[in-house]
Amino acid sequence: MHQGTRQSVTTENPIPEPTDADKLGPLRGQVWLTLQTNQARRLIRGRNGTKGKSPIIGLGLFAERLRLIWQASRNDDPYADWWLIKVHDAIEDREALLQRLQRDLDERLTQMGSIEVDVAVSERPYRMPLQFANPYAYQAARLVSTYDALVCGALTASHIGVLDRASRDHIIELGARKIRGLFMIPQGYRFLRIERSDIQKGNDKSTQAVQLMGTVPDDVLSGERRAPMAPIQRHLSSGFSRNLGLHSAPSALATAPSSDENDDA
Repeated sequence: MHQGTRQSVTTENPIPEPTDADKLGPLRGQVWLTLQTNQARRLIRGRNGTKGKSPIIGLGLFAERLRLIWQASRNDDPYADWWLIKVHDAIEDREALLQRLQRDLDERLTQMGSIEVDVAVSERPYRMPLQFANPYAYQAARLVSTYDALVCGALTASHIGVLDRASRDHIIELGARKIRGLFMIPQGYRFLRIERSDIQKGNDKSTQAVQLMGTVPDDVLSGERRAPMAPIQRHLSSGFSRNLGLHSAPSALATAPSSDENDDA
């Protein structure tokens, strides 16, 4: 080859552009929740309101309301961002409480000396599929699972005499009450299709939002503070991030009539 002569480089087998048939499909998986106690299962189902009895929000209604908040947060609603922060903080608070109660129970169960204690479990546990639209609903389901294990431990400790009945009932009722309180948080959110620009303009939507939900904190309004697992906002997301994710296989948040056969050990 003479100096100065340019040699063209060609690819004999160029990689073809993928066709629609060659493209990978979405990732799919399945999530299951297994519960041992009716106390935990009642947190899943909740209760319809009747004459003389107010409704109790269960995991299913909590997740459905949270889905709206998640979508609104994605669409730049600062109030939705604020409510996701409230949910995140409440989950962390309840997780810490349940872990503390569980540690106390574990210490009691080790006070049996050479007697080895296996915590009681159901002979017929309740297993259900979960399909939620955001990670905080799954975190709430995990809390129910943690509570379920706590109830098993409390019933076992009471049965073998290292926990009196009043203390047992206090633990079970405290855990349930805290989780029900978490499930109530999304009910305070109002879906107004508001965006940050509405608050900056001080328009009618902004006035209505303040009347119904209060004044959103400045650091939340500015976008400086968001929940750790908050969704990527649509105006910031790329085509890649929009298409990245796990999709649950079709299923329903199933419930079944409850019985009281394992309400006590």
